Amino acid sequence: MFDILWRGLLIGAGATILMDLWAILLTQFGQAAPNWAPVGRWFWHLRRGKVFHDSIADAEPYANELALGWISHYAVGILYGMIFAIIMGSAWLAAPTFLPAWIFGIVTVGAGWFLLQPGLGIGWAASKHPTPNKVRCFNLLAHTVFALGLYGTALIIG
Repeated sequence: MFDILWRGLLIGAGATILMDLWAILLTQFGQAAPNWAPVGRWFWHLRRGKVFHDSIADAEPYANELALGWISHYAVGILYGMIFAIIMGSAWLAAPTFLPAWIFGIVTVGAGWFLLQPGLGIGWAASKHPTPNKVRCFNLLAHTVFALGLYGTALIIG
């Protein structure tokens, strides 16, 4: 079990790094870089039991919210990698295939759509955002890249 968890940690980190590289690439085409500060503020307020905000921008600021946002982003990505490795087991880790990783990557969009985005105050699946369909498309693309990272990292670590 330790081997599965260790590999899950690595594939989660690798997938998150690839997702961040994807975000950097998109900035070259005019897409804004992700801002992890609101996510950090949201995680900070979770400790008080506050999950949903009308607007995270109106919530009490936290001095280190950007750092906490980045840490949270990687912690969630690593956790996803570990969960995926546990679900798939050593057989998949020995011979990774893309389809299960892609399905899992798309499933994880649900946490963003139904927990994080309403928590930030932008509604279920970004329904209160000025361009909700654009956000949804970019979420699906980013999580597809995350899935490629799960698969690719699993291939690399063999």
